[in-house]
Amino acid sequence: MQVTPELIDRLAHLSMLSFTEEEKLVMQSELEKMLGFINKLQEVDTTGVKPAMHIAGGIPFSRNDEVRGELPASLSFKNAPSHDDTYFKVPKVIKK
Repeated sequence: MQVTPELIDRLAHLSMLSFTEEEKLVMQSELEKMLGFINKLQEVDTTGVKPAMHIAGGIPFSRNDEVRGELPASLSFKNAPSHDDTYFKVPKVIKK
């Protein structure tokens, strides 16, 4: 895969990011380095190597769900900068 300015524009659009022309050049260079590293890894002979299930040697990162008591509202709101009796108040971030 070749990293082109068009690819950088497409990835930026999909990521909802915007870059200056200088930043696009940096991103292009960094992505080319990453792809070069991945291509180098593809050259490694893995004949006879079993596929790994987990990076950590098969130890799952998840845990079983267990029911615990809920956190009292007084503790939940203790460090909140703004709250009402039943909910946290947060700044408006979406414009209509």
